[in-house]
Amino acid sequence: MTVIRKATCQCGQLSVSCPGEPVRISMCHCLDCQRRTGSAYGIQARFPVDTVTISGDSKVFTRTADSGNQLTFHFCPVCGSTVHYQIATRPDLIAIPIGAFADPAFPPPTVSVYEARRHPWAKPTIPMDHFD
Repeated sequence: MTVIRKATCQCGQLSVSCPGEPVRISMCHCLDCQRRTGSAYGIQARFPVDTVTISGDSKVFTRTADSGNQLTFHFCPVCGSTVHYQIATRPDLIAIPIGAFADPAFPPPTVSVYEARRHPWAKPTIPMDHFD
C-alpha cells in the first residue's frame, strides 16, 4: 500500500498530497531559508512533480538562491504559509517544507547543505551527507 502524505497551510486553504516516499529530504542552513522559515534552518522533502496533487490557491514569490538557482515559492494568500516550491534546475521535483506535513513521524533529512551558515548549536546529530 502506498503512503499518501498531505501537507497544508496553517488555515487549510492550500494543500498538497504526496504519494510514496520523498526522493530527498534536505536540511538547509542558508540565510534565505532561515529568513523564510523564521528558524535556524529549513527542512524540505522533494517528490516527483507528476505524482503530487495541489489543491487551493497560492501566491508566488521567485528568488535567486546563493547557488544561482531560481526558486519559486507557493504560499497561501490567506495565512501566508509556504506549502511548496520548485527549483528551476529540478523541474521534475517539487519541494515541500516538512513542517507543512505536521507529522512527527516524518522521515529525517539525509542531506545537510550550506553548513558554513549553520548556527553552531544547530549541528545535526543523525547520520547524513554534509555540504557547504
